[in-house]
Amino acid sequence: MFEKKTAFWGLGLSAVISLMLLLLRPQLLFDYDFESFFPSDDPELAFYQDFRERFENDNDYLLIALGNSSGIFEKGFLENASLFQSELKKLEFAERVISILDLEESIINPFGIVKRKVLDWSDPLTLSTTSERVLKDPQFSENLISKDGDYLLIILKNKQLITKEEGDQLYGSVKQLLENSGIETYYSAGKIKAQGEFVSLLQAEFAFFLGISFLLIIVVLYLIFRTWWGILVPVFVLATGIAWTTAIMMLLGKPLDIMSVMQPTILLVVGLSAMVHYLTFYLTQLRNGLPKDKAIHATFSGLFLAIFLTFLTTSLGFFSLYATSAVSLKMFGLFTGLGVLLMFLSVVLITPGLLYLLGPLSSVSRDKWVENWRIGLRISLLLTLANRKLVVIGFALVSVLSLIGISQLQINGYLLDNLPRDHELVEEFNFFDRQFGGSKPLEISLEVGKKAKTLLDREVLEEIVVLETFLHDKFSVGTIISPLTLVKNINKALNGGNVNAFRLPSPGQMLLISSNVEMALEKAGLKLLSEDRKSGRLSSRTSDEGSLKSSILKKELEDFLKSEINSDLLKVKLTGTSILIDKSHETITHQMAKGLGIAFVLVGLVIGFLFRSWRISLLVLLPNVIPLLWMCGVMWLLGIELKLTTAIVFTVAFGIAVDDSIHFMTKLQSELKKGKSLLYAIKRTYLETGKAIILTTLILVSGFSILIFSDFGVTYLAGLLISMALVFALLSDLLLLPILLFPMKKIFDSKINQSSN
Repeated sequence: MFEKKTAFWGLGLSAVISLMLLLLRPQLLFDYDFESFFPSDDPELAFYQDFRERFENDNDYLLIALGNSSGIFEKGFLENASLFQSELKKLEFAERVISILDLEESIINPFGIVKRKVLDWSDPLTLSTTSERVLKDPQFSENLISKDGDYLLIILKNKQLITKEEGDQLYGSVKQLLENSGIETYYSAGKIKAQGEFVSLLQAEFAFFLGISFLLIIVVLYLIFRTWWGILVPVFVLATGIAWTTAIMMLLGKPLDIMSVMQPTILLVVGLSAMVHYLTFYLTQLRNGLPKDKAIHATFSGLFLAIFLTFLTTSLGFFSLYATSAVSLKMFGLFTGLGVLLMFLSVVLITPGLLYLLGPLSSVSRDKWVENWRIGLRISLLLTLANRKLVVIGFALVSVLSLIGISQLQINGYLLDNLPRDHELVEEFNFFDRQFGGSKPLEISLEVGKKAKTLLDREVLEEIVVLETFLHDKFSVGTIISPLTLVKNINKALNGGNVNAFRLPSPGQMLLISSNVEMALEKAGLKLLSEDRKSGRLSSRTSDEGSLKSSILKKELEDFLKSEINSDLLKVKLTGTSILIDKSHETITHQMAKGLGIAFVLVGLVIGFLFRSWRISLLVLLPNVIPLLWMCGVMWLLGIELKLTTAIVFTVAFGIAVDDSIHFMTKLQSELKKGKSLLYAIKRTYLETGKAIILTTLILVSGFSILIFSDFGVTYLAGLLISMALVFALLSDLLLLPILLFPMKKIFDSKINQSSN
């Protein structure tokens, strides 16, 4: 299969594949949509999508805070801010602009409706009077103006479900207006800004990690092989595998997203691991005196099954992510698993042919490093076997402590979890949390019960009063906008604009409310009620305190609704993008356990098929479960919580870590088939594969370690935790696995006897 002629056919086929993909001209696209992390089969997502159709998307807005060092109640600043707001209204994709600058209040009297500006700066006395009134009004303080009066808030409501390109265009225009406004201090936060910032960071990181990964590979290859062909062949093969994967992703319409940043590094280190195994074995054959052609054939024929199984199990680890319900994770698992298989295709099609063309023409002499490796591995094996009980006790003790750590791990995540907490974007969102009651949307669906006619029935409004009081006390929300707000505003207008009248009117006054509802709805700025007034929404903003606290508050709200809200009058349900993101941390974490279980089963079946024994399959899985346990222990020690960004590393780490065990076991099986005793076979396997296992682990750890330089949380944590898991897997393979093999002597003897008969 790997003769010279066949190898050259492989080179030709790889060239044809590359040419075809090049002619199809794939386009490199970047995207970030945080909604792709929502669990797609969750009934709460379906509920929110229906809610969104009836009302509006809850996060299609941009918050803009304008500040002034001497306070916002200064005529020059207000005129400048008003001019800026006027320009905002002219922007494409801007549907509505809300602020205190042009807000008017209605005053209803016997002679009709009088309009007055909430904030009037036409003269110093009027400005002083209106500013004092505004600061005392709960509708505006910590809502449209900051609690200290140093900032005013402009809410730009953009086009519903705005696309990434439209959002970039709109935010770019807003940013330009801010820079040219002359306003000394400003902050902004919202989806269109966050997505643009994420994609810009994504593009920079993709290029950075692709470049540094190849640089790392060149350095590692030079240190290992110290020959020009030992660098050129792997780099060409690995670059081809990545190019094929990226091209196919683009042709299938899959843009590069936040998860894709890791793909080049993953594919490079997985492919490089295989290349090191091949080239190390190839050089060993040359040192043993085989001519070049026979050494190439022996290398690729002898290692083909082991290399195929390592790529297969790694891809199965990624494919298991398809069991999750989040679209982003599904696509990451699918295309990374496909990329691993394409990398295998690149390795087996291109490497033999290039070695025939570029490899050494004569045998390679044995150097002192080879002997040093053998001496070191021999000492390691002897010490391991001489201290079996101590090794087993040590592994058991650390594993038990890790299990205790697992019990202490909590599921917790934040809206901007993928960015470090000190990132500029996170700090701007935190600013709005401090000054304006929050940046995280809070959305609640309201429906009339069977004993109510509309949400404007006074009995229903009384229930909403109870609900809003609970939200203020427990959720620390900012200003709430709801059907109750509508009625309270009308009551205020009927009482000459008196702030104290901003409350639920008496039963007698309710008769005066209905005739003014339509006017109030037009001025509300967002859709609060359905046409039949039987359903509506309650909207506010909160600070992002993490999904753990959100889940606790959600449970408290559910208990409160059952005990304090009359469901015959009012039905309440928490919904919105924020609650879906919070829930996705918990949902995906649990689903990852399911995906990891699937990976265990698939890998176990592969190993069981190879050795025709479920006992051996379980034995091989054990040293690869232990690193995952230890990784959990490290997470507990470092205070790393379970979330979207940490859940995926378990499946990825397992799929990669199990490769070394497969290399070890396939070599062991080969030695046993030669009629060698189990002890001698373990010794030969340890000495032959130990170097490759150590080298590949060092390569994998070096490759994944560079990910810790990422600004993305998912990338940083993946690099840190997977690197640790691989080191733990190396210890398990070299220290624990040989010890676990001895009790299986009868089973190995039985299998060998069966295969020889």
